[in-house]
Amino acid sequence: MDMNILIVDDEQAIADLVEVYLKNENYNVFKYYNGTDALHCIENENLDLAILDVMLPDVDGFSICQTIRGKHNFPVIMLTAKEEETDKITGLTLGADDYITKPFHPLELIARVKAQLRRFKRYNSNVCMQEERVIAFSGLVLGIDTHECMLNEKKLSLTPIEFSILWVLCSNCGNVVSSEELFHKVWGDKYFSNSNNTVMVHIRHLREKMHDSAEHPKYIKTVWGVGYKIEK
Repeated sequence: MDMNILIVDDEQAIADLVEVYLKNENYNVFKYYNGTDALHCIENENLDLAILDVMLPDVDGFSICQTIRGKHNFPVIMLTAKEEETDKITGLTLGADDYITKPFHPLELIARVKAQLRRFKRYNSNVCMQEERVIAFSGLVLGIDTHECMLNEKKLSLTPIEFSILWVLCSNCGNVVSSEELFHKVWGDKYFSNSNNTVMVHIRHLREKMHDSAEHPKYIKTVWGVGYKIEK
């Protein structure tokens, strides 16, 4: 299993024990007892998951998590000896994916690592998948029967029109869908000269809800003079 896991904990006995369990599962482990060395690793290594202790002697785990989320979207699991709900909320707000309180059983942590890696692989594949009326693409999951849309495991509140536009684009991922075709499939009406403005407005609203950029889009790309597409 060629996956790189970062573990950062100033309690060396805990870090060493977690390292043993991770290596037994054939993960590559980058282990550090302080935040400074961990930040250097994050900058220079291709990581698949990070396990961060909140309380560190130099840079706290929250700051490291925030740094990771500025550049990367791999899963982050926070470790802490505290049981305060505010710590959990802080970690999740900063982008942590899971949270475990010390003392913990190493096997529980390994189970959470595996669950996060499975979820990350499923939701962040660069390949569009359509199976049982569900489309999953790069963190985006749409269910046609439930009319629900999840982005990075957070539910997006979409109107039926917005959902339909996204479904059509994802169903044709990698291919350009013209404004005329999009209007016909979503609105089921004849395309007129002002219909393009209608499409543009809904695309803009979609991008806003997805925190996507028209200039540097991760999801919906404008092909000028042709239409729109979701990149493979």
